[in-house]
Amino acid sequence: MKKRHFFFTLLICGIIALVVYRISSNAKANSPKNANRTANVMGVEGMVLKAQTFADNINLSGTLEANEDIELRSEVSGVVESIKFEEGTKVSKGQVLFHVNDVELRAQLSKVKTAQQLASENQRRAKLLLDKQAISQEEYDVANADFESARAQSDLIAAQLSKTTVRAPFSGTIGLRSISKGTYVTPATPIANLVNTSQLKLTFAIPEKYASQMKVGSLLTFTTSNSTEVHTAKVYAIEPQVDIATRTLKMRAITENQDGKLYPGTFANITMPLEVVNDALLVPTEALIPIQNGKKIFITENGKAREVIVATGTRTATDVRVISGIKVGDTILTSGVMSLRNGTPVKVKLKN
Repeated sequence: MKKRHFFFTLLICGIIALVVYRISSNAKANSPKNANRTANVMGVEGMVLKAQTFADNINLSGTLEANEDIELRSEVSGVVESIKFEEGTKVSKGQVLFHVNDVELRAQLSKVKTAQQLASENQRRAKLLLDKQAISQEEYDVANADFESARAQSDLIAAQLSKTTVRAPFSGTIGLRSISKGTYVTPATPIANLVNTSQLKLTFAIPEKYASQMKVGSLLTFTTSNSTEVHTAKVYAIEPQVDIATRTLKMRAITENQDGKLYPGTFANITMPLEVVNDALLVPTEALIPIQNGKKIFITENGKAREVIVATGTRTATDVRVISGIKVGDTILTSGVMSLRNGTPVKVKLKN
């Protein structure tokens, strides 16, 4: 009985000693001094900043337009007598496209020509009589006015007659026609579209902050939505003022299209060069953390992370140019930055 009692007493004492030991160990582990020694060091990746040569570009969107594009119409009313073009073919400047019946106008011209001849003769006779003082100056003025009126009427009919033949105002490709031979047309009747696509205009707009860097004669490159081929265009016109509603500056460039690969109305992805910076600081996009009214980056300092507010410039597909806030030689952190806080101990693995 005494042995059993001794055994239980020994067991209880051992359990109490174990509990006391565990409590003591936990207290030491949770003490501030020990916590600082055992705090987790976060493993991150980083890179040392170096100055780089950077071609500063902006990416824009634009639209290709025909260099010249008109809807052909007749200036006079009448029946279409002949059509001299084939749909979808190229025509030359001055080429006859169609002819409106001009029988009535020719008859009117013949009539006024006769009246003009008679008025001319009356004016000649009146001049001779005036020289002989056989008529008054007033009578001569009436004869002269009749002649001038007849000549003006003749010129008017001749001008209308010339409009019955419609010619191409410029070289280009003519589209689908909306008339046939025998159609009665008026100035409101659409005939066909004439488009010059040997050159195309590229219209686009840039943010106002880049306006001072834009110059006539600047070259740009672009691709279209249906091709990866890179084309070149030259800026030839810039709007004189910024659009108040959009805060953009409208511009227009010209590109060659002799091979006909580009089509008016096509969407274009534009790369507009601004300047070449020889000492640019580029950081990976994943290193930047958006904050209210700006962005920040973590750098390492004495084995700890430190946040720095930065100002950024142009973006590329993978990098962002940092304008201020960091300098050459700083080690920026590029991975796990969303979990970092100011003063977090870090172990940095540098990228090549």
